Amino acid sequence: MKKSVNLVSGNILSTLFKLAVPILGTSFIQMAYNMIDMIWVGRIGSSAVAAVGTAGFFTWFGTSLVFISKIGAEIGVSQAIGKKDEKEKNKYIYNSLIVNIIIAILYTIILIIFRKQFIGFFNLGDSEIIDMSISFLVIVSIGMIFSFLNPLFTGIFNASGSSKIPFLINSIGLVFNIVFDPILIFGLFGFPKMGVTGAAFATISAQAVVTVIFIISFIKNGYSISLKNKKYIDKNIIIKVCKLGVPTALQNCGFAFFAMIIGRVVASWGPVAIAVQKVGSQIEAISWMTAEGFAAALTAFVGQNYGANRWDRILKGYKATMFMACAVGVFSTILLVFAGKSIFSIFIPEAEAISAGATYLKILGYSQLFMCIEITTAGAFSGLGNTVTPSWVSIIWTGLRIPIAIFLSGIATLGIDGVWWSISGTSIIKGILLLVLFIIMVIIPNRKKFLKPIDN
Repeated sequence: MKKSVNLVSGNILSTLFKLAVPILGTSFIQMAYNMIDMIWVGRIGSSAVAAVGTAGFFTWFGTSLVFISKIGAEIGVSQAIGKKDEKEKNKYIYNSLIVNIIIAILYTIILIIFRKQFIGFFNLGDSEIIDMSISFLVIVSIGMIFSFLNPLFTGIFNASGSSKIPFLINSIGLVFNIVFDPILIFGLFGFPKMGVTGAAFATISAQAVVTVIFIISFIKNGYSISLKNKKYIDKNIIIKVCKLGVPTALQNCGFAFFAMIIGRVVASWGPVAIAVQKVGSQIEAISWMTAEGFAAALTAFVGQNYGANRWDRILKGYKATMFMACAVGVFSTILLVFAGKSIFSIFIPEAEAISAGATYLKILGYSQLFMCIEITTAGAFSGLGNTVTPSWVSIIWTGLRIPIAIFLSGIATLGIDGVWWSISGTSIIKGILLLVLFIIMVIIPNRKKFLKPIDN
């Protein structure tokens, strides 16, 4: 990481591809954590899936808070590298760590204190599911610090162009989780049978292993984690980190909060509907996590080139990334629309759930291309230091899912499918709108800069 990878020269497509592939791998690893939990927990039954899925809203909300430090670090570090300012890069790294740790501790305390009230919000109506949800939430809350630090370390390495390092480290955590999930859930090899709590312990243990390896790698790359780093502590940089990260964090927190409200609407349709949403969203994550990987690569690429004032490379990089993301979107649409039933059956072997899950995936499948466009364009905006525009687009239209879902689900012919259509429809609108805004706000005003000759 001390030797940052230069993204402001060389073949653009090749540079982006080499940077993006490990990030995509890391994204799939993060998705795999949840999928593996769902696969094994699904063998316990729909009630267990509903419990883990409900508690998962709050880990999702916590992950959203990570963006305050992560996005600030990614943009600050990448732009500092583009300007070849080593001191500024160090300041963004260490001050983002301070912000990250403080928020993680505060959020952990809040989750543990108000655990019953948070789970009670969903009106699950089943004491067994409620107890499992609370137990799962408490355990993952204890390991929340690891869930905060790992994405931040990943973001710092990615912004430096060293995306292979977090991929390898997160892979180790995934293997750990794959091994210990069934062991702790079903009590294999002499371990006690722990059910849902076993899945929680396996996950936080894997995250802890990843954090330790990240710290070792961080130190090996020339950085230290000690009080000596106080020379880098800068109130102005902390403010900049928060200023860059808060809009995206609000966007993701809003997304998680609105999903909780939607979850409450879904809960009124029973545990099968809850399980369908939880498992279905994990399957759908194939496309949006891939798009997030491309977006993270684009943010680092655009950030470094923006810092180096290489506007000629920015547009070409955006087009190349958009092409790859759109290919993923089209593939995901075909997969979810035509093979949804077969895919869903892997997770929950119950006829009713499989049928409902296939419908969920088909409806959400129609929005995959537009979702990839939205996420990729948001990454380009972020690299330019504009996190506000994609945030307000997301917050407004994601928020509108609630009244639309309530209205459509009240139509007898649609029922619970109306909720799925509200999610799919708003995703389509967000993708189109953000692309139009990028053209109006970035491409048209800077068209003369984009016309500068490219050296490769």
